[in-house]
Amino acid sequence: MAATPAKYPISPSPAVRNLNPKLSLSIRISFPDANFPKSHNRISLHSCSSSISSDETPDRISGKSKKTVPAIELQKLSEDNPYELSSKDSSNSLPRPLTSAHLSNMASEGARLRVAYQGVGGAYSESAAEKAYPNCEAVPCEQFDTAFEAVERWLVDRAVLPIENSLGGSIHRNYDLLLRHRLHIVGEVKLAIRHCLLANPGIKLEELNRVLSHPQALAQCENTLTKLGLVREAVDDTAGAAKFISFHKLKDAGAVASKTAARIYGLNILAQDIQDDSDNVTRFLMLAREPIIPGIDKPFKTSIVFSLEEGPGVLFKALAVFAMRNINLTKIESRPLQKHAMRAFGDSTTELPKHFPYIFYVDFEASMADPRAQNALGHLKEFSTFLRVLGSYPADTGMP
Repeated sequence: MAATPAKYPISPSPAVRNLNPKLSLSIRISFPDANFPKSHNRISLHSCSSSISSDETPDRISGKSKKTVPAIELQKLSEDNPYELSSKDSSNSLPRPLTSAHLSNMASEGARLRVAYQGVGGAYSESAAEKAYPNCEAVPCEQFDTAFEAVERWLVDRAVLPIENSLGGSIHRNYDLLLRHRLHIVGEVKLAIRHCLLANPGIKLEELNRVLSHPQALAQCENTLTKLGLVREAVDDTAGAAKFISFHKLKDAGAVASKTAARIYGLNILAQDIQDDSDNVTRFLMLAREPIIPGIDKPFKTSIVFSLEEGPGVLFKALAVFAMRNINLTKIESRPLQKHAMRAFGDSTTELPKHFPYIFYVDFEASMADPRAQNALGHLKEFSTFLRVLGSYPADTGMP
């Protein structure tokens, strides 16, 4: 799981900080037209898992064999064994996350969809990917940026990434990446988040001094962790925290993660459902290179991003185009505009305010096949300085 960072008085320890080092992207990928011709499906790419198809590995708790999915590895690797796992990982044959350091070409394998998610095996995002695309091949990525690039480079077919949480709010990083990249939202999926306190076998609750997890997971369990008197240390993702304490056999540290992470990394569950609020749901977006054709046979949602000129009542007028057509807004988010993101795709920034320009992300309940939505956006375009439809897709109306 990943979300908006929370503030904590205690910084991560050096060892934890090195768990998933942040990498800067050295390659920019730009597609001038988001609607690729079908002939691109025949692009010649190399498969990252041609030499290591899904392996059978024993589950450390149940003893049953479990299929692991080889990750796309974008770090610089040795030529003799380009997909070899590290020595710490080799005993469990766990996939290493996709990174941005080395972009290698590969193809999707057969009809089975390859779906990128952020984190390592056992992450909530992996569960969301499997819920969105049953029987998919879930591919772990180290950072959100990497998942976007993986779809753009045809390394995977889809990406499933978190966009908001019912307790922690919006994941701002992914909002910014939606503007920077030309991927399309083709669906959404909601996942109930149930946190557990995990520790190595034989470790009791009173022996723990600290707990590792993603900042938002720690924030969602604030009251419980305070009562237990545990020092909180932030890492990149929940499953990564579980993996870290397992491989380093830490005796004084626990992790806040899922039951799945406990099973994968052989950890004991000391406490279940430790989140402060039981209504803890994360909404994930399903991203693809090409949009889907919107329909009106089922509930649809449309996501847009736009900017406005400065002036009194301008935002009111922008929202009124939906109200006057009886279109319900489900989300509105304002973000500082990164002008270079728009220039990268030729979008004009000349009419934007010189200082503190903002853009607005809006979700509304209507399909782009609905004349009301078409008329609303046509009206909005009359006085907006920038407008883009991010996707029109079926709404997830089921239970998380």
